[in-house]
Amino acid sequence: MQIVLRPWHLDDVTELVAMANNYNIAKYMADVFPHPYTLENGKTFIGFANSAPNSKIFAITMDDIIVGSIGLHLQTDILRKNAEIGYWLGEQYWGKGISTEAIRQIVHYGFKNLDIVRIFARIYGTNIASQKVIEKAGFKLEGKYEKTLFKNNQFLDELIYAIRK
Repeated sequence: MQIVLRPWHLDDVTELVAMANNYNIAKYMADVFPHPYTLENGKTFIGFANSAPNSKIFAITMDDIIVGSIGLHLQTDILRKNAEIGYWLGEQYWGKGISTEAIRQIVHYGFKNLDIVRIFARIYGTNIASQKVIEKAGFKLEGKYEKTLFKNNQFLDELIYAIRK
């Protein structure tokens, strides 16, 4: 199994939409990640992924097949030495170690190529799988904020994990 991060291409849109149009993914994402996930959403995302000056967003591929997405989002002002990591994986690829490897790769990329010293993740308290994945990749729990996130008409805890250069 070879995991490679590569830029998104417009001709990836059909595969992207087929995977991203899944409530089990959307329920753990920010509301900006829509459900249902349409062809137009996919085109907009790929355009953003390839042009956003403060984000480095990649397709996660396994043996040349797209299996998800991962990105670093540079922060500004007093947080300018930080980047937020965001990622998701197609449900059929969960539990295979792919996310952990992709996170390790993007952390290496970020610390080598970007002017940052800390990468952090904001994870829902209900997303146990993502907590385990981020911990396996070397992130440490820095804080827990009770009932700060509002998703699907309920308040959820937010966990902040980080790794430092």
